[in-house]
Amino acid sequence: MAGLREILGRRVADGALPAAVALVAGGDHVEVAAAGPVGRDSVFRIASLTKPVTAAAVLALVDEGRIGLADPVGRWLPELAAPDVVRHPAAPVTDVVPAERAITVEDLLSSRAGYGFPADFSLPAARLLFEGVQSHPLEPQFRAAPDEWLAELARVPLLHQPGESWLYNTCSDLQGLLVERVTGRPLPEFLAERFFEPLGMVDTGFAVPAGKLGRFTTLYRPLAGGGLEVADEPGGQWSRPPAFPSGAGGLVSTVDDLLAFARLLLDGGRGLLSAESVRRMTTDQLTAEQREAGRLFLEGQGWGYGGSVDVAVVDPWNVPGRYGWVGGSGTAAHLVPATRGVAILLTQVCMTGPTPPPLMREFWRYAAGVTSGSGDGAGRG
Repeated sequence: MAGLREILGRRVADGALPAAVALVAGGDHVEVAAAGPVGRDSVFRIASLTKPVTAAAVLALVDEGRIGLADPVGRWLPELAAPDVVRHPAAPVTDVVPAERAITVEDLLSSRAGYGFPADFSLPAARLLFEGVQSHPLEPQFRAAPDEWLAELARVPLLHQPGESWLYNTCSDLQGLLVERVTGRPLPEFLAERFFEPLGMVDTGFAVPAGKLGRFTTLYRPLAGGGLEVADEPGGQWSRPPAFPSGAGGLVSTVDDLLAFARLLLDGGRGLLSAESVRRMTTDQLTAEQREAGRLFLEGQGWGYGGSVDVAVVDPWNVPGRYGWVGGSGTAAHLVPATRGVAILLTQVCMTGPTPPPLMREFWRYAAGVTSGSGDGAGRG
């Protein structure tokens, strides 16, 4: 079985990736490999790996008693206090009914508020969302300021009644706004104080300081005819703080910073989160019907708060309770509470859809073998 460095090196050699860094940890063993012009301390746009961090911030406020899971979010986000819902998912955005109940904090955490991406992006309400307030996912400088963004979102009807269906992405941005409204502080400031500084996550944030741009990677996107083009350079979108710090996908980080966050969860919160909040965060919150409706994104697995939770052994790397997610910038981070395993992959090539690319699956297969104790990474898939 190929080693981690060889797995990454092959993809760099064949031109699929300019570079990549990966980390696999199990117990006290930590293996890190890099291929291409990057190193262990290289900084990557982690995209949707931001989501678990944002969920942790909301849960920190729950632990403090400042908000409750059953609380209506309209108390802090009055723009969403009385939303309209399309009469049925395929209905025009003008064919609406009032929401049957208020959106709660737990609805946001579990991505069941009624806002977000469904499997069918052609639905009128989904198209309005995707082409408007949720456009430019990897271009933070094009996002409106939080209050303006939320006012625009409030004009989009919910695709489903609150609590009815799992929908992707938007609820994580709303979680970030909730943190700002509850605390009266910018999300970057709150995250830095509550998590990044205590955990030593020195390279994680919503912008890259000038002194660190030499370690910041270039982002690429695949071309339809083959090859890659530059999507963002080190001095581009992340070189200055954005007006809207996206709780759904705005962070940059390194493999070691992400390992520190994973170990926070594996260690039951380390006093930064309660053990109960960690348990809820890493436990599937969805019904079988909701998991099936979200299959395009979840591939049959569940969803906790801010990340997926494995409930079915579909592939060799799927272990019940495995928690984590992937990012549209070509990133992935997962942890397995049962084995204390951690697997982190950071590339710099944008995904072209919600299906993880072959390298991620090859990496997960390898990581599963290492962290399970078999040591050979072998398996089907």
